[in-house]
Order: sequence, then structure tokens, then C-alpha cells
Amino acid sequence: MTKMKTIYLGDLRCEAEHLDSGSKIRTVAPKDNNGDGSLFSPTDLFATSLGCCMLTIMGMTARTYGFSIEGTTITTEKIMAANPRRVAELHLEIRFPEGSNYSDKEKKLIENAAKTCPVANSIHPDIKKVIEFVW
Repeated sequence: MTKMKTIYLGDLRCEAEHLDSGSKIRTVAPKDNNGDGSLFSPTDLFATSLGCCMLTIMGMTARTYGFSIEGTTITTEKIMAANPRRVAELHLEIRFPEGSNYSDKEKKLIENAAKTCPVANSIHPDIKKVIEFVW
């Protein structure tokens, strides 16, 4: 079990602390919802957590099968909807380092790892996920 503690700092800002490590992150409301956009918003963190989880599970898979994904990046675009305000779509571009040469088997392992990471499995099915792998 992991615990986090979050405090409201005022001015639409929060600070969350990972109690095991002491690591802290701050959020602010986004520009399109009364904030200044100077930090990640809570929904930005939600969207970003999917990419971080995908890369982590892809990395575990690569390690297990003896290859590397080091240098791989994910660019995430979050699309909001209204009534109620919510994340409607997540578009992810997974880009592998130039010169990477993965076998068909490794590509399949990577794609499966990305699509079945714990965060992906936790996102409501109404949220559209568009994933592009750029080899």
C-alpha cells in the first residue's frame, strides 16, 4: 500500500507528497479553468501518468526479454469535454530512438505492455485512447 498526502495551498494550487519517499509535486488549475497554467494541472497529471506507466511497463518487458527502450519518449495530448468537465480523449505518440531496430516479436511485446499497463487498465472505457507507435 502506498500513501500520499495532499494539501491545498490556496490560489488553486495543491502540493502532494509521496509519503514513502518525501517526493513532492505541485499542481495548479489549467488556463482554461481559472488557473494560470504555470504547473501541471490535476488532469495533466492524470494524462501524464498513462505515459509514465506505459514506459515503465515497456521498460520492464524490455528488461525481461533482453532489449532496451532507453530514450523512448511519449508525447501526450489531453482533450477535455464539458458537461461534466472531464478528460474525453488522450492521444499518445510513442517515439523510439532513431536507429532502433526491434524485431516483430519485440514490437508486439512493447505494444502489448503499453496497452495493458495498470493505468491503461484503470482508465474508464469512455475515455478514448489513441496510441501511435513511431518506430
